[in-house]
Amino acid sequence: MNFKPLMLSVVLLLTCVVFQADAQTQKPDPPAKQTIVIVHGAWGGAWAFKKVEALLREKNYNVYRPQLTGLGERVHLARPDIGLSTHIDDVVNTILFEDLHDIILVGHSYGGMVITGVADRVPDRIKRLVYLDALVPNNGESVNTIFGGGRSDFIKQMTKGDYIVPPWALKTFTEPISLKNEAARKLPGTYILTVDKGKEAKDDDFFSQSQRAKERGWTMLQLTADHNAQWSAPEALVEMLAGIR
Repeated sequence: MNFKPLMLSVVLLLTCVVFQADAQTQKPDPPAKQTIVIVHGAWGGAWAFKKVEALLREKNYNVYRPQLTGLGERVHLARPDIGLSTHIDDVVNTILFEDLHDIILVGHSYGGMVITGVADRVPDRIKRLVYLDALVPNNGESVNTIFGGGRSDFIKQMTKGDYIVPPWALKTFTEPISLKNEAARKLPGTYILTVDKGKEAKDDDFFSQSQRAKERGWTMLQLTADHNAQWSAPEALVEMLAGIR
């Protein structure tokens, strides 16, 4: 009896079984992680969003918190000539050197000025802009001009209290933003207005900025929290961010 054909059939059968078992045990590739870049506000630092980052990472997000020059771990670099353009460079360079693409770019408070400038520079790297109780500047505006040319009640409130306010370069508030890239204007946007419990949205310091966003046709969201939602309502903030696509 010729066993060669029989043995060949057995080998082929076992090979098929092994390949089939291997195919069944292989797990599908996990979905690609969404990347969120969070830009902090004035007198703050990237450290302020540590808990938000941790909660987002639990939801499988990649998170970057660029530190603006002159604050936080870069406070030793503080100097009078730091301006808005310096902070825009900080974030643009993070995106370029980390080779980030398809990102959700979040700006808190003054960070809205920064992410607007970043979008003008690298719109092709951004999936969506998110303004968290933030400024929404038009071309040629500065923080000071948005606030009517002087120190608003909001800024006065930010610089008083039983705590030490970090030094802040005045040029960041006086330097006008320059917007030239038409592609940036086509990026989708979301505005999150934070409103203290028991108060009306129209009485919020950033209500006028939310109306600018509304006029641009952006998605409008409202979160019950004070201006610093990263501390007063981090879980609710993360749930809201996770719902943004």
